[in-house]
This record gives sequence, C-alpha cells and structure tokens, in this order.
Amino acid sequence: MIRSGAPRGTLYVVGTPIGNLDDLTPRALSVFAQSDLVACEDTRRTGVILSRHGLVKRTISYHRFNETRRLPQLLEALRKGMRIALATDGGTPGISDPGAILVRAARREGHRVIPVPGPSALTALLSVGGFDPGPFTFIGFLPHRKGERRRALLALRAEPRPLVFFESPQRIGAALGDAIEALGDREAVLGREMTKIHEEFLAGTLASIRDALSGGRVKGEIALLVAGAGADVEAGGIPPGGAASEPVAARLRRLIGAGVDRREAMRRVAREAGLSRREVYRETLRAREDEE
Repeated sequence: MIRSGAPRGTLYVVGTPIGNLDDLTPRALSVFAQSDLVACEDTRRTGVILSRHGLVKRTISYHRFNETRRLPQLLEALRKGMRIALATDGGTPGISDPGAILVRAARREGHRVIPVPGPSALTALLSVGGFDPGPFTFIGFLPHRKGERRRALLALRAEPRPLVFFESPQRIGAALGDAIEALGDREAVLGREMTKIHEEFLAGTLASIRDALSGGRVKGEIALLVAGAGADVEAGGIPPGGAASEPVAARLRRLIGAGVDRREAMRRVAREAGLSRREVYRETLRAREDEE
C-alpha cells in the first residue's frame, strides 16, 4: 500500500488498433499525450502510432519475456506519481497479452488503474461471426506443442458455448487439423488481418476453412470462432459422447479420412480406447466383415 501522503500514480490500460490506425480512439490519443511514460510490447509499433499523431513520448519495452524484470521500475515510477500508459502490439493489454502482472501489482499498492477501451480482435470476430448472441468461451492462444494442443482441444470438446481462439499463421493449419480431430467438423468462422487492407473472413466448417487456407502461405494475425458442442456439425464429427463413445472402426475411418496417416490413426485410436494396435486391427476387420 502507498504510505500516507505519498503520491499516487496512474496506470492507463490502453486499447490500440489491431490493424487500421484510424481505429485509435480520441480518448486513447489524449491519454498517450498526457502520460509521462508509455510501456509497450514493441516500442517500434507503438512508436508508429505516436509519431502519426505528432507525439514524442518516453517509451519502455514491456513484454512477456521481461514483464517481471520491468515491474520494479514501473512501480517506482508510479510511486513518484507518474502517469503510465500501457499498450500492446494491438488490442487490449491483459487479453492474451502482457499486462495482468503490472495491473495486479499497481492495484495492490493503491495506484489508480484505469481502462481505456479500444479495438479487440475478440469482439471484432464475434460481431461478424453470425452466431447467436450469448455466452462464449475465450481460449486465446493454444499451446504450441502438438501433444499439448491436442489435450487442450480434447478438454474442450464437451464445452457447449462457442469457442474463440487466437492463432499464428505458421500454426493455423496444424491447429485446424487437431481441432477437426478433437472437436469434429464444426461450424466456424476465421478472421485474418482484421481491419487491415487484406482483411479476410472465411465461414463454413473447420475442414472447409482448412482447405481454403491450404493453397499457399498464410499471413497475418488470425482469430477463430468455433461452434460449441451440441451445435449442428457435418457428418463424421465426433458424437456427443466424444471419441470414447465412437466405435473403434468408425473412429479409425474418420481419422484417416481427415488426412491422418493410417499408422498414426491406429496408434491414437488404440490409446483412446485402451486397446493394443492389434486389437484395433481385429476390431476393424470384424466391423468390415459385419458390413459385408
């Protein structure tokens, strides 16, 4: 807590454009102008915004790799009564971006913490998604490693609310493939480069979106909105009970149909069903004989 009589600083949490610089609000511009220090995820990107409006401000880098190390310096500035504007590369700090650590520490010491709302990729995608208004589940970025990403998606397959993800262009293809396998081929909307010159929205199913992106190198920031469990999905999606309730042979066929290598598909089905690969093979043969 601040000592009696000591100055109280102000931390502004400022939303900045996710692409189009004209989306900077007049209030955000005023806050930047009045601040003594601008803590930003990338000083170059925020510098472009400041210079566009003729502002020359002291900036300091504050990102996920140094936020703990920078914390004492920023708190000391607040203790001196300074006004700090916190900004990220785009959107709102603390929403899948650095900021929460500084906000908690500043509030704990008794400094003013003031939100300056602005653009958000999350709300931008939801507004054009066409899904029924109501509750949704914001996930943010999925884990980078394939195994961890699959486990995260499998944990979400029974979630009834629409899911919103952020993803990088380098991993979107793999993430879509894992989502199809874990969630089924659900209805989805993908937003890429939102508010920018090459803005693009793809609506359909997860598989159709993956196919649409498979023709070349994907560029730009991406947000993905996926229907929740129980919503209408394409034939072949995971049934309501999840992969565990799906017959072994049907699960194997669906994985192979989704592009998974046959050996890898058998390994996954065996693990999920608690069987050996030989038993999976036998179940597949038995199902084939029953169909004949």
